Amino acid sequence: MLNEDYVKAGFGRALELGKRPALVLIDFAAAYYVKNSPLYAGVEDARASAFRVAEAARKAGIPVIFTRVEYSEDGHEGGMFFKKVGPLKCFIKGNPLGEFTPELTPLAGDRVLTKHYPSCFAGTAFASQLVAEGIDTLVITGLSTSGCVRATAVDALAHGFVPVVVAEAVGDRDPAIHKANMFDLAAKTAEVISEAETIKYLQNL
Repeated sequence: MLNEDYVKAGFGRALELGKRPALVLIDFAAAYYVKNSPLYAGVEDARASAFRVAEAARKAGIPVIFTRVEYSEDGHEGGMFFKKVGPLKCFIKGNPLGEFTPELTPLAGDRVLTKHYPSCFAGTAFASQLVAEGIDTLVITGLSTSGCVRATAVDALAHGFVPVVVAEAVGDRDPAIHKANMFDLAAKTAEVISEAETIKYLQNL
């Protein structure tokens, strides 16, 4: 019923994927995978999917951009976000929970973008860098669906890029929260496509 209501109202129309995409892998940090971490989310499947998408992106020769979060001891770079979300202390410089996991880490030729807020665009030169390279589509993987993934997809749309969220390559600490945000992303913001569809898209560039 809900899907039918949204479709009837005109939500979820398709966006055409562009010819010059970039892949962003959002915050695949140890904090989400170490079980005694306050940010542990049980999202190992999303990491495995993102690894496969990254391999396809490298083969396609498109930009592969990892993001990471890092703060000073007082967290001033994160402003109200750092004050609001206590577990962001995991990303204070020097904390191993803020590092990439061995299973998914930047390789030679990949890029790393350090950010302080949920969106990859907030307080960074991300948009201008993408524009300078003629990027028209942002393929989005990462963590978490309700936070940095959603914020990045919304800002990608607002900056004129086609946001593509890879369904299996994003995750959240609660399945219900993940599902609700994926529904909303597909209805209002992004193209939500499978890992297989994403890899086929990259292979056909």
